Amino acid sequence: MNAFPLRTWHRPLVVCATLMLGLMLVAGAGLVVDDRTLLDESVWVKPLKFAFAFGLYAGTLAWLLTKLSKGTRLGWWVGTVFALAATVEVGAITIQAARGTFSHFNADQTDPVTLALVPILTFGVMIILITQLILAIVVLIQRTGGAAVNRAIRAGLALAVFGMLVPVYWLVAEIHPRTVTDANGNQVPMYQGHGIGDPDGHGMPLTGWSVTGGDFRVPHFFALHGIQVLLLLTAVLAALAAKHAWLRAEKVRARLVGSAALGYTGLVAVVTWQAWRGQSLIHPDATTLLALAAVLLLTAMTTTGVIVTARRAAAVPAETPELHQHVR
Repeated sequence: MNAFPLRTWHRPLVVCATLMLGLMLVAGAGLVVDDRTLLDESVWVKPLKFAFAFGLYAGTLAWLLTKLSKGTRLGWWVGTVFALAATVEVGAITIQAARGTFSHFNADQTDPVTLALVPILTFGVMIILITQLILAIVVLIQRTGGAAVNRAIRAGLALAVFGMLVPVYWLVAEIHPRTVTDANGNQVPMYQGHGIGDPDGHGMPLTGWSVTGGDFRVPHFFALHGIQVLLLLTAVLAALAAKHAWLRAEKVRARLVGSAALGYTGLVAVVTWQAWRGQSLIHPDATTLLALAAVLLLTAMTTTGVIVTARRAAAVPAETPELHQHVR
């Protein structure tokens, strides 16, 4: 058994995740020592958020690629492209943040640095999406572990692909030309924004998600990180199986993960619909709350059904000896 399993992980993705961790520390320090702001939030918030998101996802993919039994060479190369694209994308975002100006949606034709970086930011999203789609297909053609892990990975990757598609929608559908002021006091033309109904919005602390309109960064975030949520649930269920006999059957844990995946997908669907309607995450109307309640009820019903059935099945062997004794 390898004493250092991390050494078997996809190295370019591990390097990418490590760089993102380093950037998180730098951006975190920037939040404290640099008082410059863009649209009322620190210039370092965006690099911090992207470093966290890509660091977590790159680490997950680095582990996932060790589970491949088919298409390992293709998986390695696609993972390498993903790592490079993510590093360049976040690097461009960080450069613009350090300069006190905008990265995405910046239409300034007078700034040579922006002119050089905007195509990288735009096409970087497409490269990341394509690599994500290829990796999802590679995973679908094989079994990467037990039934519970398989279900978590496949559902999580499907959610992540959807999460990657959301920024593409921004690029083609949400066009809101306007002029805003950067951290240097310069007027910068922008061709779109994250907000729906209010292009820039007034953001929540840290996340920056709009409180005055819809924001597609919400479903983007939830969908992208669904795989980590489901894999964490899988690990917790495996740990609990040591104390609870009814959880020891792999198919039971797989069904519970499937129920959670159903509920999580419903959550992503609701917050996507909410954002599309120009509604802030923290200001849901009655219709949104009703939809969330329906998702919660369905998830609770399916989960309860799995648990009750599993407990009954686990109790049968314990009752059988007593039954045989009574018959004698």
